[in-house]
Amino acid sequence: MNWKATIRENGMHLSWFVALVATLGSLYFSEILQYAPCKLCWYQRILMYPLVIILGIAAVRKERHMYLYILPMTVWGAGISLYHYLMQKTEWFKSGAAACGPVPCDVDYIDWFGFVTIPLLALTAFVIITILQLLLWAADRK
Repeated sequence: MNWKATIRENGMHLSWFVALVATLGSLYFSEILQYAPCKLCWYQRILMYPLVIILGIAAVRKERHMYLYILPMTVWGAGISLYHYLMQKTEWFKSGAAACGPVPCDVDYIDWFGFVTIPLLALTAFVIITILQLLLWAADRK
């Protein structure tokens, strides 16, 4: 089986699974561990949560052309996540962290291995979904 057939059969399901894990992880951090999300976390959630529904429906209905709607959401989400991560881990954007509201955007609730934070986890999910959707797009081109 070639890569195009594989990605056509599994791309939406894999994308849905990544979005589901990211959403459940986000809810675990906020509802179980009681980590209050900052404003940038909310923007990332606004872009990730609907993907679970959109990708789930697309996977069940075997619709592969949803990348037209999904890619803008994942690219925006990745951009916000990258900005948020840089705000936490570098001095470049620290000045904007206090403007995030009651919870500053540079708070590291988790810091696994010295570099894995919640925004990096979100960035990883957005990038994986973006790559899968780009592969679906490439598989559909003639």
